Amino acid sequence: MNPLQRIKSFFKKESTPEIPVSETIETTAIDVPSSTVITRAVETENVLTEARDKPFPHWLSNEDALRDEGVIFGLSDAESEEKTAVIRSFFKHQTVDIEKKIDHFSEKIGELNLFIEQKGNRIEVLNSKIETLENESPRDHNLLRTSVGLLLAIGMCIGSFFLIDHSLTPNFTKNHQFIAIGVLLAGMFNLFGRFSFFHEKNSSVSWRQLLEEISLPFTAALFVFTQSSGSQSVWQSVALFLFIFFLFMFSGKLVLSNLSVIKSDSLAWAKNMRLQKDQVQKKEQWESEVISFEKDIDDLRIEKWKILPSLNQAEASLERYHSKRDSLIKLFESEFRLARGYRDKLSGNQIKRILE
Repeated sequence: MNPLQRIKSFFKKESTPEIPVSETIETTAIDVPSSTVITRAVETENVLTEARDKPFPHWLSNEDALRDEGVIFGLSDAESEEKTAVIRSFFKHQTVDIEKKIDHFSEKIGELNLFIEQKGNRIEVLNSKIETLENESPRDHNLLRTSVGLLLAIGMCIGSFFLIDHSLTPNFTKNHQFIAIGVLLAGMFNLFGRFSFFHEKNSSVSWRQLLEEISLPFTAALFVFTQSSGSQSVWQSVALFLFIFFLFMFSGKLVLSNLSVIKSDSLAWAKNMRLQKDQVQKKEQWESEVISFEKDIDDLRIEKWKILPSLNQAEASLERYHSKRDSLIKLFESEFRLARGYRDKLSGNQIKRILE
């Protein structure tokens, strides 16, 4: 019979006048020498250490037994927290393996998510590289024009050598070729800067720069003029002087300037060739890597989806245990509070008779 029903039936059988006054004023402070209560108290103290040896106590076997336990503890001096802690401990013991499975599945899914994120980041980097490579434009250069100009300037220098050599031969019968080479080099290749000021726009010219670029071509042309004036007419000598002077002023500097420009143009052309090659080869390589990473991500997601049902099943099982635990705790506390409320209305003898 339910202990509360026993309490109710006890009040039906026992009338108030038959109970001594000394017994009616007794409360739970009376020492109840019930063997049942003492046994329950000892079990409560030792149950936490005996949980693994005794995984499921008899008072948790069914709801009626738990109600009896709640009434017994409600009529005694014990607190409900002692028994609810025992209930939680037993359910904790029951769910240890489930929690380990949940931790294992969660850790595995976390690793898979990390791998998926890493491969996704790699895909983003590769797609960014592909986009940058596709949007990169070739560099502008004038390699063809510079190369042709350099060749023409070299041709003018070679022709000027024969002209100077022919003009100097009457006065220098010996070693006139070396003298012509010296005059040619002195007049043409006297560029001290990277570019001549004749080829630079909006640049200020100092007297020193003007002297550096004009003095040697002028004196070299004047030297040829003086050497050829004896064997040629005045007009021929003056025409030769002007031609050689302006030839020295522009053709020689053109050679040196083109040598400076052709380097940058060659580098730009080489980079354009490399860009064109990369846009074919590297793009294909990166796209194949993206496809490989996407396949790896799909495989990881499939592996993750295989684990999710087991994780959900374990979490559902753990939730069922927790729900069962909470419902049993609420049932015990409900019976405990009802019995504790009746305890103050009963004498010690009445409590002993109920618990018997």
